[in-house]
Amino acid sequence: MNALRSISKRAEITSTSFTNHYEWGDLKADPLQLLGKYFDAFIYVANWGSHRFCLRLPKGLWEYKELQAMLPNGSAWIRRSAKYFIIGFENENEEEEEWDDGTGWMRSLVSLRSDLLRDDLSCVYLGWLLCVQNGEVPDKQPEPPVPAGLNQLSASLGSLIDFLGIDKDLVAVAAANSAPFNAGPSRGDLGIWIRNLPENEKNDLLMTAISESGDRWKSELLRRFNREKKPSTSQAVPAAGRTAGELLSAAQARAERRNRRAQADRICKEARRKAKEEAERAQYLDQLAKREAAVWNAVIACIQQRQPKGYDRAIHLLIDLRDLAIRQGHETEFPG
Repeated sequence: MNALRSISKRAEITSTSFTNHYEWGDLKADPLQLLGKYFDAFIYVANWGSHRFCLRLPKGLWEYKELQAMLPNGSAWIRRSAKYFIIGFENENEEEEEWDDGTGWMRSLVSLRSDLLRDDLSCVYLGWLLCVQNGEVPDKQPEPPVPAGLNQLSASLGSLIDFLGIDKDLVAVAAANSAPFNAGPSRGDLGIWIRNLPENEKNDLLMTAISESGDRWKSELLRRFNREKKPSTSQAVPAAGRTAGELLSAAQARAERRNRRAQADRICKEARRKAKEEAERAQYLDQLAKREAAVWNAVIACIQQRQPKGYDRAIHLLIDLRDLAIRQGHETEFPG
C-alpha cells in the first residue's frame, strides 16, 4: 500500500484494490507492471470509449501456445512473466452515448478469473471473436474449439460482451456450435474419482483444504478432475470447420435478417397505430355530427372574441367540421 501511495496521492487504496480517476494527465506507472506485482485484475475506462480488462493467472494451468493461438494480439492478447500469465482484452467503443466512469465493471467481470481457473475458456474464446470482429484474424483462419454453454451466457460473460462491445450477432452465430452447459461433475463422479486417488494425495488434499484460505485449492482440484475425466464438463466441441470469414458472413446475414424483421415490425406497428387513430377520429366525427350546428355557433363565438386563443380554437373546430364534411361526402359544400 505504501508503494502504491508513492505512485499516486489521490488514489483510493485498500488492502485489495487501487482505484484512480484522472481528468488530466495519467497514472505515473505501468498498469501491467502493477498487475504483475500486486493484483489479479485490472480495468481501464476512458471517456473517449477505450475499454481495457486484464487478468493475472498463475503459470502452469495451460500451455502458453494453447492460449496464444486464441489470443492473437490486438484486441485480445497474452503476456507471460516468470510466475504469471496476463490475459488482456481491449476495444474502442466509439458509439457510447452516456459517460461511463468505470464504476461497477470490476465487480461484474472479475469472476471470469475464477472461470479460467476452472478451465473454462469461454472469455478467451470471446476475445478471439473480438479479434475477428476487428479484422485482426485472417478470414481463412479456422475457429478454435467452441466452449460449452455459449448459448447460456453467464452474467459475467454478458458483461464482458457489453464492456468490449462484442457483436452480439457474431456471438449468437458462434454459439450455434456450442454444446449445452453442464453445471459441473456430480457428487457420485467426484466420489469415485477421489476414492481412486493415491492415499498420500488424498491426505495432501485434506491438508490443503484445511490450511488454505479462499477457493483456489477447490478450483485447481476441479480443474484436475475435468482434465482427467473425458469428456470434461467444460470441454469444447469441434468447430465443424468454420473459419473467421465464415463467422463474419454468417453474423452479417443474421444482422440483416434481424433488421428486416425489426423493420417489418415497425411497419406493422405504425399501421396499427394509424388504423387506431383513424378509428378514433371517425368515432369522434360521428359524435360531432350530432352537434354540428352547436359547433358552428362555437366557431362564431370564438371569432367574435377577437383574441389569439379564440382564433386558435376556431381553427381547430373548423378543421373538425371540414373533416366531417369530407366524411359525409359534402366537402364541396364546405365553405372555404
